This record gives sequence, structure tokens and C-alpha cells, in this order.
Amino acid sequence: MAAIFDGSWLDGLNAEQRRAATFGAGGETGPLLVVAGAGSGKTNTLAHRVAHHIVRGADPQRILLLTFSRRAAAEMTRRVERIAAKAFGAGTGAAAAANLPWAGTFHAVGAKLLRDYAEQIGLPPAFTILDREDSADLMNLCRHELGLSKTEERFPTKGTCLAIYSRVVNAETPLGEVLLDAFPWCARVETALRDLFVAYVERKQAQAVLDYDDLLLYWANLMEEPLLAADLASRFDHVLVDEYQDTNRLQATILLRLKPDGSGLTVVGDDAQSIYSFRAATVRNILDFPKAFSPPASVVTLDRNYRSTQPILAAANAVIGLAAERFTKNLRSDRLSDERPELVTVRDEADQARFIVERILDNREVGTALKAQAVLFRTSSHAAPLELELTRRNIPFVKFGGLKFLEAAHVKDMLSVLRFAENPRDRTAGFRLLQLLPGFGPKTAEGVLDAIAGAPDPTAAAASLPAPRGAADWAPFVALFCGLRGGGAGWPAEIDMVRRWYQPHLERLYEDAEVRASDLVQLEQIASGFPSRERFLTDLTLDPPDSTSDESGPPSKDEDYLILSTIHSAKGQEWKAVFLLNGVDGCIPSDLGTGTSEDIEEERRLLYVAMTRAKDRLSIVLPQRFYVHQQAKMGDRHVYATRTRFIPADLLPLFEVFFWPRMGATTAAPRRPDVRVDVAARMRGMWR
Repeated sequence: MAAIFDGSWLDGLNAEQRRAATFGAGGETGPLLVVAGAGSGKTNTLAHRVAHHIVRGADPQRILLLTFSRRAAAEMTRRVERIAAKAFGAGTGAAAAANLPWAGTFHAVGAKLLRDYAEQIGLPPAFTILDREDSADLMNLCRHELGLSKTEERFPTKGTCLAIYSRVVNAETPLGEVLLDAFPWCARVETALRDLFVAYVERKQAQAVLDYDDLLLYWANLMEEPLLAADLASRFDHVLVDEYQDTNRLQATILLRLKPDGSGLTVVGDDAQSIYSFRAATVRNILDFPKAFSPPASVVTLDRNYRSTQPILAAANAVIGLAAERFTKNLRSDRLSDERPELVTVRDEADQARFIVERILDNREVGTALKAQAVLFRTSSHAAPLELELTRRNIPFVKFGGLKFLEAAHVKDMLSVLRFAENPRDRTAGFRLLQLLPGFGPKTAEGVLDAIAGAPDPTAAAASLPAPRGAADWAPFVALFCGLRGGGAGWPAEIDMVRRWYQPHLERLYEDAEVRASDLVQLEQIASGFPSRERFLTDLTLDPPDSTSDESGPPSKDEDYLILSTIHSAKGQEWKAVFLLNGVDGCIPSDLGTGTSEDIEEERRLLYVAMTRAKDRLSIVLPQRFYVHQQAKMGDRHVYATRTRFIPADLLPLFEVFFWPRMGATTAAPRRPDVRVDVAARMRGMWR
């Protein structure tokens, strides 16, 4: 037991971490906010704080630990057990006693509590929980029953309806405000959406089912009843919350009702890493936490970074230091270095891909494994040219945070048009393509494919086929097919023809059509680098990126592979070398992320999160030229980009600034010999 009293089990903590872990031991009272900067040992500190409560006699059964994933809860529990064993001494059984039955996500804990209080709040104890897909299907059933799936104007899909409903619940914001702020194209059907949500709630109640949002909503409503709130609150002496910057308003409401005076409440987070507003998370929760109580909550700041070199932290501190509102902290590190982060200007996205591949291979040659390097981007489509370059250079990679570019459904749709035009006997491409047309089912598509594939002249066959019943889009398709087969437009203008034909289908098929459209513009830009349609399709077919999951997996059996990730998916991760794509206005911040000052501040935090993933080397790449699609009659054109507004000129001394490629001589293409060989005749002769 000596370790408990001499505090040796805390020896691994620095002064700020120890203060956070042992808050209350010196007589301090009230709630605690731990502002934990990137790489500052947040998880270790929170685990020590839980262990501190246990060491001081708290019953683990009366500790509520809320995390944002099951994995995080399990890891936290394991750490607490190890720390408690160290504090109490081996063989005392303290590790078993430190088991935390109330460690879990908000939703998992909510489900357990609702089981306990079900009868008192009108829930059948045997209620079942719908997953997101089941919830969307139930929402869709209600749409059909109300006749909303057959309205004259397009009504939001089941997925969009569920997203709107979820945002209203979790953000505790009226429907009208949510529509104007996040779903403006749906504002015209507000009344119908209200009717739909009433029907959805009634159907859930009639079937004794809850969706994910209900687990929090019922919990919050349970605690509006004073007697039930007091009873539930009395079950927990200590409540600790991880990643508090990622909570939404409903979750904050639950916490304040659980511990209205803040006694025994500890929250840990970093306002500078609040980047999930699209999930209804709000940075206001952590910024306003201290003043939510009287007297205000105590604040302990962890600003010693164990991850990055000091030059990287100096640049990241300067970027976030320009934020309009934040908890003041400047990350510091004992890891000194003469190597500043890089700001690399390149001509275009193709040069950006070549620069990154060259630098990645250079790093590998000096001992930095591919797995220790990562390329980050604001949006998944930004990585498209790089994915192709990596494929051509036979560099394996794993992509996090979205489908691989060429496997996304809308990109595959576009490629199917080109493949079918190139080879009308390609039934896979043709089948996918024809079923994009309204009125075309599998049987109709098969009939058309049989007629086209069996004809001596597929173009004439397509032109002579009568339009299938109800297929109003048949004539535009035939015109496109004949135009592509005729080749009059030339390459790469043909892919522009396909994109313009596909646009109305894209808008009909996908609620996030605007986001997906940017992928198709990107595909067109990639295609412009190939001399012909055949070469473009062939190169992609020979060695295409594979897999379609959020974590796409190694594209080969190599033990080592590069990491590609959106910034959102990279949060909490670290790599020796980090490359950030498209560090220019329009990408960071995104064009869609500049609507309000709050949006811009979140984009600034995204850049900060990306920068603080790097341990040893950081390169932010700035393409000067982008290919963009203009609306209406303006046509497509190249535009020149400017460095992100989040790195103004006065911050440039914190970076190594240069252009790539370096000045050097160019090599002329070799001259081909003037020789003609009838290879076809030789091939025929092999069998004679």
C-alpha cells in the first residue's frame, strides 16, 4: 500500500497532468475542465484521474466514464486497471476491483439506463433498437404511407429525412432553423417533414423500437422529471467525459441535468480540435463549460506536446492563434529540430502528386517506412490524382475516410458510359449504364444490350431501337452514345459530353449531388492527362485501386503501405511525415465551409488538426492551378489558387517556402525510327 501514499504511481506524469489527475486531493471542489492540446497525453491523464478516484476510495460501480467509441472505453478501462495495480501493488486484486461497468459511449450508457427506468417513462422494458439503416427504412415506409414518395416535386430521400430529424434532435434546434442552416433545399417541404416526423415517432412507439437518437432523447427527457433525475444522479459520484469538444447540445444537456452543480464532473477536450459540426457537435459546449457553473469550473491546461518537433508546433500555434475565440495555450515540445515545416508551391495537381510520391520514396530510402507517412486532405476527392500516381508507381496505400475515388458509385457510373461507348459488347458496363435511365429495369436493359451487341453496327442499332415504354431519357442517351461512337468531339472533350449528360441523373440519384459533382470534374481533369479514351480506360483497368470500404485495405500483399486519409479521419493519429494536399483557399477552407464565421473557424481548426498529426516532418502543398467546372454558359476553365488564408504572410518565416520542381534542364523526347511493321500479319502467320 506504500505506493498509494508516496504517489510513485503518478511519477510518469508531468506537473500539469498530475494536477489534472489529482484535482480535489488538495481541497479543490467543483467541476473540472482539462484542456488537452494535441499530443499532450490526454488519454493517459484521464486514465490516471479515474484511477485517482479509485485509489482514494471511490466505488468503480459509481464512476460514469463517457467516451466516443467502444474501443476507447475498453482501452481506458485497461489503462485504469494497470494504473490501479501499480498504485495498490501487485497481487492485491486492485486491478479486478478497478473494473468500470459504466464505461462506454453516450448511446451505450443511455440504453442501459433506459432499461432500468423503462416502465417509469412509458417504455416497454423489452424495447429494441434500430440501426441507421433500419431507421431509414422505417422513415421510408412512413414517406410512402403519407404519399410523399409520389409528390410532383422531388421529396428528400429517406436518408436525408433521417439526417434532418437527427440534426433537430441532437442540436436541440427547431426544424425551421436546421433546414435553413444545413438543408436549405428542403425548406420548401417543412410542413410535410413535420408530418413525416410525427408519423415516424408514432410508428416507433407503436412498434416499441428506439433509434440511436432516442437513446439520448429519452435519457434527457427522463431527467426533466426532478425525482427521476435526482435518483439517477445519485447513482454516480464521479462523471468523466472524454473528447468533450465533440459533444452536441443534447449530450451537454444530459450532463448538466446529471450534475447540475458540477460536483464530481470532469470533462476533457481541446477546443482547437472541434471539427465535427456536420454531426451536430458544437464547440460552444467546451468554450462555455467553465461559466455554466457558479462558481466557474476550474481549468487545467495540458500544453506539453510529446509528438511533434518544436518548429512544427510553432507553426501550428501561430495558425490557431489567429482564431477568433479559444482557450489560450501554446503547445511546447522538448523535441528540438532545425527542420521547419514546408510550404511547397507546385504548378498543378499533377505536379502535386509527383512531388509527394518523390518525397515519400526519398523518406523511405532513409528509413521512414510507408506506414509512418500519411497524406491528408480536406475532401476524399482531392486525393484522386495522387491515387492514380501511386498506382502507376506501384506504391501500395490504404485510404481512410471515404471510398477510393475510382470505386465511388458516381465515378463508376461515368466510367461505364465511356467503357460501353468504347466496347458495346461490354455487358457489365452497359447493364450499369442503362439502369441509370428511369424506366429501365434489368429485363429492359438486357433486351437493349442484346440488340446492340448482336448488330454489325452498334451505333445504327441503337439509333433504330424504339424507346422503351416510359423511358423518357432514351433519346438523349442514344444521342450521347452515337456521338461518342462517332468520335466527332475528340478526346478529352468526350468526357465533358458524358459529364453534362450524367448531371441530371446524378442530381436524381444522390442527395449529395453537389459534393459528388466535384469528383466528376476531378475525373475530367485526370482524363485530360491521357492522349485518348482507350488509353485512359486501359491504364485504369490494368491496375485499378481496389476495395470500397472506409478503410480500403492494402491494395497489394505488401507489408508496408502509405496512409491516405481525410483530416477528419486522421484525428487522434500521428505519423513521422505528413503531407497536406491543396493548402489553398477553396480547399482549406472549403468553398462550402465559408458561409458563416463559425464555419470559417472550424476550417481553421481542421488545418490545425492536420498540422499537429506530424511528428518529424510536415509538408503543405500549394497547387497554383486548378481545373474547375463553371455553371451555365461560362464553360470549364483553369483558375489560379491562392495560399490558404489561415497562413498569412507574417507567418511565412515559420515555414520553409519553395517552389517545386527546382529549376533544371528538360530532356527532349527521343525520336522514333521510321519503320513500319505488319504485326497483324505476323500474328496470323503463327497459326498457319
